[in-house]
Amino acid sequence: MEQSVLKNYTKYVSLNILGMIGLSCYILADTFFVSKALGAAGLAALNFSIGIYSLINGTGLMIGIGGATRYSILKSQNGGKLINTVFTTSLKLGILAGVLFAITGVLGTGTLAVLLGADAATLPLTKSYLSTILYFAPFFILNNIMLAFVRNDNNPKLSMIAMMTGSLSNIILDYIFMFPLGMGMFGAAFATGLAPVISLVVLSSHFIQGKSSLRWLQSRFQWKAVRDIFGLGLAAFITEVSSAIVLITFNLVILGLEGNLGVASYGIVANIALVGISVFTGIAQGIQPLISKAYGSGNSIIIKKLLQYAVITSLAISSVIYTLVFFCSDQMINVFNSEQNSAIALLARVGLRVYFAGFFFAGINIIVCMYLSAAERGMNAFIISMARGCVVLVPMVLMLSRIWGMTGVWLAFVMTEGLVSVLGMILVFWKKRTDVYKDTL
Repeated sequence: MEQSVLKNYTKYVSLNILGMIGLSCYILADTFFVSKALGAAGLAALNFSIGIYSLINGTGLMIGIGGATRYSILKSQNGGKLINTVFTTSLKLGILAGVLFAITGVLGTGTLAVLLGADAATLPLTKSYLSTILYFAPFFILNNIMLAFVRNDNNPKLSMIAMMTGSLSNIILDYIFMFPLGMGMFGAAFATGLAPVISLVVLSSHFIQGKSSLRWLQSRFQWKAVRDIFGLGLAAFITEVSSAIVLITFNLVILGLEGNLGVASYGIVANIALVGISVFTGIAQGIQPLISKAYGSGNSIIIKKLLQYAVITSLAISSVIYTLVFFCSDQMINVFNSEQNSAIALLARVGLRVYFAGFFFAGINIIVCMYLSAAERGMNAFIISMARGCVVLVPMVLMLSRIWGMTGVWLAFVMTEGLVSVLGMILVFWKKRTDVYKDTL
């Protein structure tokens, strides 16, 4: 049995890590090309906009992971028609949410850009990027939903191919739109917006080839299913939205400490970190279908093994990432610091070496959070997500930045992830102790 579990784990996790790395390159490619074409002002404007991208992405992940988790549990329990009720409700929710975001883009993004921290130098660039991303929100959200359902419908390979295809097209289109065509910030956003459209085209082959057990049902809106989807996917949403809140908080604090150059340096650190975090998210999303299936069939032994494999993988990858960042920080910074600004380079170098120490804890936290969601322990997952994103991190940034300035800002991430990992272990261990106690009654 152990070989079978390890084989499935390796298959799902490796494919999802590759796919998530590709997906994270949406913003990373923008960062690279924007830095080359628009310099520090472009980097700052992009960093102001990423928070809204995280909000859109989080909405798609909440609906997709929540719906796909319930789908896997029902499928392992022969849920019949209920399986496709969950699928249909998830798609309807995604369309509705996407339209609301798009309307926000149509109504205007000037005020929103100012609230996010844009000033006279960065406002036009921020508005251009924000409005375009909001127009494409329905595609971002539907793509996240379809990726989750196709993965849970026994086709993780196609999900990976779709994510990689979307990312590669984004990189190519970024270059074409920003340099030969000279489309500036709009070109960067337009390329990013087209990526989920291309990914959805790839995912459609799952249905065209007749491999899918997923079907659209003509039915009324199922509000009971909506509550269930939101409950199971809330932790994923909070994680993404928290990222947006953290990004905005960091930007505003750093703006007060070091101005736009400081925000640009944080943009470099945050965007490199995005790739690292995507690896941990790949592990977490890889184990989700397997844990949900094992949970639905009541197999706690498989769940325990999957969690052990995931934590060991996370720690190994964290060690590799931190080693690379510590010894290659200057080379990484130079890729995005097109103007060779020494102030940005110095701030980013310290930032990378301090901030990335938090990865040893962040990977475990992301995995534990997904494990709790996949096993219908949504409230515990919600607690961890809130602690990581708002409850602990925001006060930590405000407090430590007053004591140690920029070093305090970088340390806030490390301290928060460390404290939350202790909380996560307590929640997992407390549940096990409770289960043992129940078994003795």
